[in-house]
Amino acid sequence: MALESVIIAGGGMAGFATARELRSRGFGGQVTIIDPEGLPYDRPPLSKDYLLGTRSREQIQLAGTEWFTEQGIELLAGKAAALKPDDGVVLLEDGRELTAGNIVLATGAAARRLDIPGGHLDTVLQLRNRGDADNLRELLHPGVRLAIIGAGLIGAETASSALALGAEVTLIDPVDPPLVPAVGVELAHRLHRMHEERGIRVITGLPTAITRAGVQHSITIAGNPDVHADLVLVGVGVVPETGLAASAGLDTDNGILVDEHQRTSHPNVFAVGDAARTRLPDGTLLRRAEHWEHARNTGSTAAAALLSQPLPVHGAPWFWSDRHGVHVEGAGSMVGDGRVVTREKDGQPVASFRLDDTGRMEGVAAVDGGMTVRAARRIIDRRIVVDPAQLADPGVELRKLAR
Repeated sequence: MALESVIIAGGGMAGFATARELRSRGFGGQVTIIDPEGLPYDRPPLSKDYLLGTRSREQIQLAGTEWFTEQGIELLAGKAAALKPDDGVVLLEDGRELTAGNIVLATGAAARRLDIPGGHLDTVLQLRNRGDADNLRELLHPGVRLAIIGAGLIGAETASSALALGAEVTLIDPVDPPLVPAVGVELAHRLHRMHEERGIRVITGLPTAITRAGVQHSITIAGNPDVHADLVLVGVGVVPETGLAASAGLDTDNGILVDEHQRTSHPNVFAVGDAARTRLPDGTLLRRAEHWEHARNTGSTAAAALLSQPLPVHGAPWFWSDRHGVHVEGAGSMVGDGRVVTREKDGQPVASFRLDDTGRMEGVAAVDGGMTVRAARRIIDRRIVVDPAQLADPGVELRKLAR
């Protein structure tokens, strides 16, 4: 039976990409996106340009109202509360009931809370959606003391933006340096040093409690003096939103389990983006991915599968981040056996490459090296064996090695 309608629960990048790809692949049936936040918007700018106020609400929208009208994609304000997969039914919190041939869950992930005393105080902030960014921007002003727990991508980006807005920033993380799994040891050290070099107080330690007295917060940190701050923001990762899927009887395990087609354990339901986790035919569970490109790619894959078309082939996973005026990119994986080759320039590490035991490149990360990462990604995808000495030599153009 030909597909006639699709309901997408969630309007982030993954849900938007699914809808857009359905249309670009020629689907003429009904497409409905359900989301409580209205027009889908891009989340990476929330800790950067949007928080700084250099990009507006309109400028971070993934598409304007007129695009959805032209494409015949219905945007429905609301939140899915329950599914009836056998019947293709989505029940909304306000009691409305929608029916479609297939359902796509793009429910995303929620910011992880600290499981310590005071970790759930209503004044302990997070940065996951546009409302969080709006709230934080209103609170940040010159001289305000902001403590950020978690120095990963979100924590580091927010620290950089808050510093630019005049805040006195303290960055707390139990690991020194953070981001080694993403960029390798050498680049991780360089990136983490940037915080102190620009005036951010950096503390290595494990927070054990947060207390509040009036407007002041105190953070107890193992092996360190307490940190006092006006504002506390936690950026320690996310938790996939699996409740809707689990309540409908779908298989979940730190994510909604899907196959290579993004199909869940129920044939009528697909899942994409941060909430989805791939289960291989032999039962192996892959690590759940949380990057922007992964959200876009899984939406593209789900659309192709829904239309019974050949699945798209995606390259090595790619991510990016910005802090203190530098741009960080990575592709593939920097975690695993083998060796890491670091390229230096003027005494500073600028790129790292992970090679497996056969000499094939498996991962790359670079600071202000977009062309390097693009070339390295081609090398990874083509399974090219490269000379480590040439990788380490800043005078060798990587794109020549990718031919």
